[in-house]
Amino acid sequence: MWMLGPIGFTAPWLLLGLMALPVIWLILRAVPPAPIRRRFPGVALLLGLKDEEVEAARTPWWLLVLRLLALAAAIIGFAGPILNPQRAVPGQGPLLIVVDGSWASARDWPRRIERMTTALQDAQQAGRPAAVISLADPPPSQVTFSDAGAVLQSLPGTKPEPWAPQAFDTANLPEGGFETLWLSDGLARDSRAPLLQTLESHGPVKVWQPQFPVLALGAARIEDGALVVPAYASAALPSPREVAAIGRDPAGIERELAREPLDFADKTATELRFDLPPELRNRISRIEITGARSAGAVSLTDDAVKRRKVAILSAARDREGLELLSPTHYLHQALGPTADLIEGTLADVLTADPDVIILADMADLPEQSKLQNWVEKGGLLIRFAGPRMANSDLDVDTLLPVQLRAGGRSLGGTMSWGDPRALAPFPEGSPFAGLVIPEDVTVKAQVMAEPAPDLSEHTIAALTDGTPLVTRAKMGQGAVVLFHVTANAEWSSLPLSLLFPQMLERLAVSARPAAPEEADLAGQTWVPQKLFDGFGRLQDAGDAPGVPGEDLAKAVPGPKLRPGIYTADDRSVALNALPRDAVLSPATWPASVPVEGAAEQREMPLKGWLLAAALAALLIDILATLALSGKLWGPRAMKAAAMIGAMIFVGLAPPQARAEMDPARAIEAASNVVLAAMPTGDPEIDRVSMAGLTGLSGVLNRRTTVEPSEPMMVDLKNDDLAVYTFIYWPISADQPAPSPMEYAKLNRYLRGGGMILFDTRDADIAGFGEATPAGKRLQALAAPLDIPPLAPIPDDHVLTRTFYLLQDFPGRYDGTIWVEAPPADAERAEGMPFRNLNDGVTPVVIGGNDWAGAWAIDARGMPMFPVGRGRTGERQREIADRFGVNLVMHVLTGNYKSDQVHVPALLERLGQ
Repeated sequence: MWMLGPIGFTAPWLLLGLMALPVIWLILRAVPPAPIRRRFPGVALLLGLKDEEVEAARTPWWLLVLRLLALAAAIIGFAGPILNPQRAVPGQGPLLIVVDGSWASARDWPRRIERMTTALQDAQQAGRPAAVISLADPPPSQVTFSDAGAVLQSLPGTKPEPWAPQAFDTANLPEGGFETLWLSDGLARDSRAPLLQTLESHGPVKVWQPQFPVLALGAARIEDGALVVPAYASAALPSPREVAAIGRDPAGIERELAREPLDFADKTATELRFDLPPELRNRISRIEITGARSAGAVSLTDDAVKRRKVAILSAARDREGLELLSPTHYLHQALGPTADLIEGTLADVLTADPDVIILADMADLPEQSKLQNWVEKGGLLIRFAGPRMANSDLDVDTLLPVQLRAGGRSLGGTMSWGDPRALAPFPEGSPFAGLVIPEDVTVKAQVMAEPAPDLSEHTIAALTDGTPLVTRAKMGQGAVVLFHVTANAEWSSLPLSLLFPQMLERLAVSARPAAPEEADLAGQTWVPQKLFDGFGRLQDAGDAPGVPGEDLAKAVPGPKLRPGIYTADDRSVALNALPRDAVLSPATWPASVPVEGAAEQREMPLKGWLLAAALAALLIDILATLALSGKLWGPRAMKAAAMIGAMIFVGLAPPQARAEMDPARAIEAASNVVLAAMPTGDPEIDRVSMAGLTGLSGVLNRRTTVEPSEPMMVDLKNDDLAVYTFIYWPISADQPAPSPMEYAKLNRYLRGGGMILFDTRDADIAGFGEATPAGKRLQALAAPLDIPPLAPIPDDHVLTRTFYLLQDFPGRYDGTIWVEAPPADAERAEGMPFRNLNDGVTPVVIGGNDWAGAWAIDARGMPMFPVGRGRTGERQREIADRFGVNLVMHVLTGNYKSDQVHVPALLERLGQ
């Protein structure tokens, strides 16, 4: 291809025809020939007559220019001009593909795989060896080149990791010269410059880097009673996004609990605030940017944002002006900033179902049996000793971790046993292990534990003489902890020190700071429970090893410290993919390194336009010639002009704008599962449809491996329907019908394996489309569609078992649904619990149960509309969600669950 500026020519030798234009100019100037002047007396007889036909003596210059331009346009058009052609420059030598492979690469990972596939296929055709390096998981030894075809086969196993690229030892690069293709994640890295310099010393380096900004969320924190989440972008966003808070509802089902808009307003950092009640806020397990498939776009929550409900009770009454002597004063000071405190009688606080109950020197408990039941169900009871406990009947108190001696022990007084005792270092395995003990913390009185063989097992803190200071024992699913000193400074100086709130935090009484320090986590091994992958999906940690608290406190994710949820005892710590205090900056490259994928201009063939311009110029030439000869007017001329005008309209008008889907929208829809809604022209119905599909997408994301992108509203005129997994079509009485071209699109979609769910939203009052205005409108809208014969869904249809086992398919209503009728000769095979019905996906499902209304959620993730009454209604909503899951699974898997291999499992679940 020969290039002339931004234009390339596929047949440049045809441009030599332009050299003939001057010769053609001279020829056209000579036609028609100049008239010869001759004297003839008979011409006098013609004087006064009107000549109907006029012929110019010489061709006008502007008409000659028009003809030459038409000819030039034709020559250039046939030369195959292309604007911004994508030139493939063949490489030489081995090909090394370097992939950042971080969480920032996950958002467009399919495009990266496509780019690597193209490069490896080109290398395979050229016989060039190749190798792939992921900087997120760098090879430990020297990289060697191998056959490009073999590398291509291993490419599907390449996945992004949920951490930043690691430092790469340049000594492990292959020897000799090679060409490098670097797929950047779009973020600036300090470790990139040395590696780039080394790669350039081996050969040319080309970079592929997307133009879209990278988005990420930081660690959540509590501020002024609200949940605050920092958000970052590598560049200004062209349009706002949304952030959703996900957690479990009271039924234990994970769902969206709240949603907030994310608008950076020309900045690259902002904060989102979720102002929620404590009960709802404590249920949030993660916050994520909707539609962003990246570990960096997810922020996990832990104890830092879960303010516990703590009940504090004491038998002593507070005396006015003597707060420092109150048994609960120091507890309020330590827990007030980080916990929701509850006060009242023991019966009252048990009704509130707190997370923790603290009893300050309370004996002879009035609700002992109820309190014990609360502990056994998972509650944490913390007790502090005091004069009342020391002088009570300890034999009847069953809510103590160890047996106590009657009376107490006094230290440092005239009648004491010795000097006040300091605290011994906390032993390994204690929840307090790693905490620094101030030297001025001493104990001058305590209640003593009876010696027992298992006393050391229950002791989690002791004095220097070995006597227990804090003991703990499991009780059912909960635990009982006893501080052998008072909660005020009467028996010890512990409540006056910073160690006191740290010990309470270690017992999971209060929420810890959003950014824990090394001392907060040190001395314990933290075991991973859930771990991230690069796409932001949480997975079971399996047998992943624990990590020291000192490493976890650094909060720098990597291969040895994967992002996720880590636990120790009753505490949990979230490690997010974005390191603490991270700044997202766009990557910049030297001028010597070509960058593709950023602002690439689309390739545009110009041949058609130039040939159309040449034809238009020739038509104008015809009209001009007729006008100069005087033949453009008159009855016949008008007819000819009408015909020529029609030809101009057909030939000159650009080809009918073939409706094309916006490329960004098409890529977003085609790169993942997308649920779509058909517009009705009614804004309220369309709003409910989108809210319903948003709710169904969330259910699919939480319960299945399907992770749909944000739902879309169908644009029948421009969209390619093949990119949509499933279309929900609500019917309204005055809904406009699609055009014939749009009906053709819909029929192609149905024939290609797509599914449309028609919903009249009228509870199917009188049967399929027979009585209601919506039902009648459905019949009219569906008439031009290639819909097969329909029948009420049979009991053994594959929709009853694609994911859940269902017998009903309700939405807000519970009526009959219609699907493609089974073949007349379908029979149940011997030993099969169902017939082998349709061999594919039923193209349509028709009903009136208002499924979108049942699926719909508002901005807070709560249901928008009631379904039924009470628990029965919530059960119906759950079945509606399950029907939506089955429907999408049916589209994705077809008759997979009709295979005979599933029979034993289905029979077992059916109880047959």
